[in-house]
Amino acid sequence: MGTGTACPASPGDWRTLAPGLFEGGSLGNGAAMRVAPLGARFHADIGHAADQARLSAEVTHSHPEGVAGAVAVAVAAALSVRGEFTLDAVAARTPEGLVREGVLRAAEVPFTTEPWKAADLLGNGQRIRADDTVPFALWTAARHPGDLEQALWAPAEGFGDVDTTCAITGGVVGAATGIEGVPAEWRLRREPLS
Repeated sequence: MGTGTACPASPGDWRTLAPGLFEGGSLGNGAAMRVAPLGARFHADIGHAADQARLSAEVTHSHPEGVAGAVAVAVAAALSVRGEFTLDAVAARTPEGLVREGVLRAAEVPFTTEPWKAADLLGNGQRIRADDTVPFALWTAARHPGDLEQALWAPAEGFGDVDTTCAITGGVVGAATGIEGVPAEWRLRREPLS
């Protein structure tokens, strides 16, 4: 092909490469940010949704906390579709560790708490770790289960990694509200889907 570089005989295996990118694997938010549609898709079987979230996370976020963040969000989205979303129910299905402990702490924070204060208590994603992001994002989703617009303003009030907390919160709430939950003005201003 004339590029002058040789192609390897076979590509590396993600199972060995992904954990080596970060010591112990990534415990960031990417897996948690993208998994809500998967949870919504498998909402009929919460255990299956959790298993699929684990599998999807391991490709890029193999650290146990990265996996736990994805599982927690997928379970939240599945429960949201079913009208059964509570933070206690999510914690019960989240693997043991810092994410689960954070979700349990979030369950104790009253919904009358200002989002900025909840973010101070739970984390707002500044540390770019699932355990510092998922609890607050799920708290905001649980605080506004049927109102996508308000659910998205709340994590913005918590500052930090706003696009991440909004993505997680919006995915969970949007799993229940669907497209109809998106304000008409927002739909008019979006880029065309083609």
